[in-house]
Amino acid sequence: MSQLRSIANIVKGSETSDGAGVRLRRYIASPELDMLDPFLLLDAFRSDNPDDYIAGFPPHPHRGFETVTYLLEGAMRHRDSAGHEGVIRSGGVQWMTAASGIEHSEMPEQVEGLLYGFQLWVNLPASKKMSPPRYQEFEPEQMAIEQRDENTRIRVIAGKTSGGVEGMVRQIDSAPLYLDVELKQGAEFTEQVAAGHNALIFLVSGELEVLADAPQPLLKAEQMAVLADGDAVNLKALQASRFLLIAGQPFNEPVARYGPFVMNTQEEIQQAFKDYRAGQFGSIK
Repeated sequence: MSQLRSIANIVKGSETSDGAGVRLRRYIASPELDMLDPFLLLDAFRSDNPDDYIAGFPPHPHRGFETVTYLLEGAMRHRDSAGHEGVIRSGGVQWMTAASGIEHSEMPEQVEGLLYGFQLWVNLPASKKMSPPRYQEFEPEQMAIEQRDENTRIRVIAGKTSGGVEGMVRQIDSAPLYLDVELKQGAEFTEQVAAGHNALIFLVSGELEVLADAPQPLLKAEQMAVLADGDAVNLKALQASRFLLIAGQPFNEPVARYGPFVMNTQEEIQQAFKDYRAGQFGSIK
């Protein structure tokens, strides 16, 4: 018998800016929610005003964690100090394991139109923080799709659904589940989520009811629900809805962070700054 997850709390997010002035809404690493182990940050950026995004995210370093960029609309060009360069397009994902250190940039490829996407920061265990950086990047047409029925379409980014469809992003230490789900009005959706893993739902559009043992508050568009523990979620779309379901295994380790570095101790943070100033992360040519 499945133990259905209920809503632990709803996070509405805080307006802020990052990079060179990109306007966004921050849900994790916000006044409402500091972190949700292993997730360190979740930003949503959505605007059709180029002034809100055109300055992008110029070169900056990372060490000790993973950055996940997923776009619903628009295009972003990325470059880094290891020589990687490409364009993330609508429906595409880049899962960058920064680990021991890299410098990268993400700049809008467009000069007008809607840019809508997410950046998720995922922690690494202490044993992997100084591993070599690596990438998993997939074009929209490469993404795994599960058409569960006429009412349910799932884009599987990471993890495996109960229907057996596995995302292209693999071999991630936090064993994540990252689904982009579209439901028609009135449709119900049930999915297994590993017990003990922290989980959230971000509602892109529509209105969702979380079905659990007790009545739950309705989830509105652009709200994030942190889910209580359990081994399954059961949702009903009161309107045609699209949402992200994200879960991962917590590491339960000390977290020390400052800006673009996430380690386990303050001494390791100080060393990261020293290494970056010494040029050990390389630089974008």
